[in-house]
Amino acid sequence: MKIKIAPSILSADFARLGEEVALLERCGADYIHCDVMDGNFVPPITFGAQAVRAVRPHTKLPLDCHLMVLHPETHIEDFAKAGADLITVHAEACDLLELFKQIEGFGVKKSAVINPETDVERLFPAVDGGADMLLLMSVHPGWGGQKFIPETLKKIEALRNYCEKHGRPDLDIEVDGGITEANVKDVIAAGANVIVAGSAVFGSADPTQTIRKLRG
Repeated sequence: MKIKIAPSILSADFARLGEEVALLERCGADYIHCDVMDGNFVPPITFGAQAVRAVRPHTKLPLDCHLMVLHPETHIEDFAKAGADLITVHAEACDLLELFKQIEGFGVKKSAVINPETDVERLFPAVDGGADMLLLMSVHPGWGGQKFIPETLKKIEALRNYCEKHGRPDLDIEVDGGITEANVKDVIAAGANVIVAGSAVFGSADPTQTIRKLRG
């Protein structure tokens, strides 16, 4: 499977967000990962649909919007109209299959995610329910720069095995949190193929080379 890199703009310079997003496209990124936090589901507040709308003209890359929010059903329409290409919702915050119907209704791809403390089995219905991607958090959501939780590797393996056994061997599995050049090969070997990276890319002196190395 193709390995795709999704740099998170949580680590970008927000004063130059349009320029940063355009740079990521030139450097070879595959997605722009947008970490949306509401101050309730997770303590920090980041940005909303307005920021997605603002960066949309600056890149042709898909905008991968991860909604770390309570009541995500109240935000789907705003993000879809702002230009999101894929919307990810938390199994802990909603009925996944109901939200999938809502997301599909706006012509946007749908993804589901779980936090580190949540059993991987919570994502299995999303595999059978037509998810376009699945996301595993490998740090506790809310802050960048955390260390990768090693137990995530077993979850990746279990999820990939389930996908293969249930007729979806090529389903994208995304992993977010603490991924660096030092551990990315283990993440890919476990079965992930979409890598979210924030500080690893934005803190690099050569983002193009870093993105290449993150492909494993």
